[in-house]
Amino acid sequence: MVVWYEDDEFWRTSVGWMLRDRVDAAAKEVEGLVALLGIDSPARVLDLGCGIGRHSLELARRGFVVTGVDRTRDYLEEARSAAESERLTVEFVEGDMRTFRRPGAFDVAINLLTSFGYFEDIEDDRRVVRNVYESLGDGGAFLLDMMGKEVLARIFVPREWREKDGEMWLFERTVTDAWSWMENRWINIKGDERKEFRLAHRLYSATELKGLLEQCGFGSVEVYGGLDGAPYDHQATRLVVVGRK
Repeated sequence: MVVWYEDDEFWRTSVGWMLRDRVDAAAKEVEGLVALLGIDSPARVLDLGCGIGRHSLELARRGFVVTGVDRTRDYLEEARSAAESERLTVEFVEGDMRTFRRPGAFDVAINLLTSFGYFEDIEDDRRVVRNVYESLGDGGAFLLDMMGKEVLARIFVPREWREKDGEMWLFERTVTDAWSWMENRWINIKGDERKEFRLAHRLYSATELKGLLEQCGFGSVEVYGGLDGAPYDHQATRLVVVGRK
């Protein structure tokens, strides 16, 4: 049985609302992470879980040397096409974050929009972080952005639906394993066609994610409530952690 994150049909079906509808937000998000990390072009950036290249392309527009890695071939083809149309130079690599590693090749690595924690075995998460650590040069930084456990507990909605342009998504969420795991049931309805997907991912608190990076070698780890550098407090909207090598 194919696990959900290796199901190409899931990624093809969900690309619209998850990624294409967010393209316009990429410029502001990149502006925030560049300021937060204190980096200047032409720094070498690894966009791990790059999807259709929203952030890779925006970083390339700003003069950064970018490598985007993703396991979904359709997404990479769309990203390459967009780069070619703008005459941007971006390296897009089809690969698994559990195995991708280039020792000392990057100044910065980013992993955005909860593209982390998909694997049932937490050792796989450690493997990803260790790969990133080894892929960074001395003084390099790794930025992770996700929906933190504390934020999710505050805004949790077990069921919701979204509708746009005649397409409907129904979402059902269940928290399990003492708030360490979330099971999701997503139903897509478009015309007479109905598709259902089951997906799951690990939930991290700020302390847990900070500890994971420290265990994997990062000497300094900072925690924020968004890419704008806001504090991670009761008003935080995201969990953003920056580990420095």
